[in-house]
Amino acid sequence: MGVTRKSVTRAETAQANRGWWDGAADEYQAEHGKFLRDDGFIWCPEGLDEADARLLGDVTGRRVLEIGCGAGQCGRWLLARGASVAAFDLSYRQLQHSRRIDEETGRSVPVVQADAEVLPFLDDAFDLACSAFGALPFVADAGAVLAEVRRVLRPGGRFVFSVSHPIRWAFPDDPGPRGLTADRSYFDRAPYVELSGGGTPSYVEHHRTLGDWVGLIAGAGFVLTGLIEPEWPDGHEGVWGGWSPLRGRHFPGTAIFTCENR
Repeated sequence: MGVTRKSVTRAETAQANRGWWDGAADEYQAEHGKFLRDDGFIWCPEGLDEADARLLGDVTGRRVLEIGCGAGQCGRWLLARGASVAAFDLSYRQLQHSRRIDEETGRSVPVVQADAEVLPFLDDAFDLACSAFGALPFVADAGAVLAEVRRVLRPGGRFVFSVSHPIRWAFPDDPGPRGLTADRSYFDRAPYVELSGGGTPSYVEHHRTLGDWVGLIAGAGFVLTGLIEPEWPDGHEGVWGGWSPLRGRHFPGTAIFTCENR
């Protein structure tokens, strides 16, 4: 397996990431499940909890779509607070973990396997949409996703999503001291691609600058009403990939966008 930065198609991206997440889901849930909680809504590795942040507001009686739901932890938290929830993920194995947790907790999240660029939902079907590191970093056409989310949101609806902070792309993905020194251009938008032994993409992540995200949000017809860059909290000593206390106290690891469908 090799690593490169190169252009990949929409189809190549979807195929690679579906396969990667199916293969990585067991390890991911074993490693991060306790931090995420079976019925918790954690926005990011910094541990920002929706119970405290309330970025979605009062969800009681609201119809909520979770985008890239993984094992449905956020959706389960929303259900417990009176929301009507639908959720989807590209990875069938992640959805199997969602069903496993449903059976363990007795609280079931309605899920479907789908691609975020073509949502299988009707126009104006939801009051709110959310995504905690789901789908948007892993799609070739984030603008198509945002347009689809706006289509399924009613007028006045809100979409909140978190992604890796764009500044992270200028630094090595290393939780230690090496990860504090920029060694590449922030403006290099070539996707990060892992290759199989045969040279086929097996994992793809796409980089957009902060300005790119703002432009995509506006281009989809949303109004950007909030941007949060969570600080690393005192007492949080956990490491999640390139996220760590060392790096988190120097620069942000996550960007959370709040968008209104006005």
